Amino acid sequence: MNKSDLIDSIAASAGLSKADAGRALDAFTSNIASALQSGQSVSLVGFGTFSVKHRKARAGRNPRTGETIQIKASNNPAFKAGKALKEAVN
Repeated sequence: MNKSDLIDSIAASAGLSKADAGRALDAFTSNIASALQSGQSVSLVGFGTFSVKHRKARAGRNPRTGETIQIKASNNPAFKAGKALKEAVN
């Protein structure tokens, strides 16, 4: 399912126009991104939790040359599925 399929599904389920469903989806994703940028986590009970995981700086290897390189520390978004979502999938 891609974004336009998801918008169609939301519009049909919620009785919204496709434009309204698209704006709602865009608002949802941008608000989650904003919360993660500010260091907060977003918990949707039964669905899951969006959070930020910190990765330490580490040594890596350039696969082309075999040379050792330093990889910078970074923050990465993470998602942990909730119990209800896990049960729905299985």
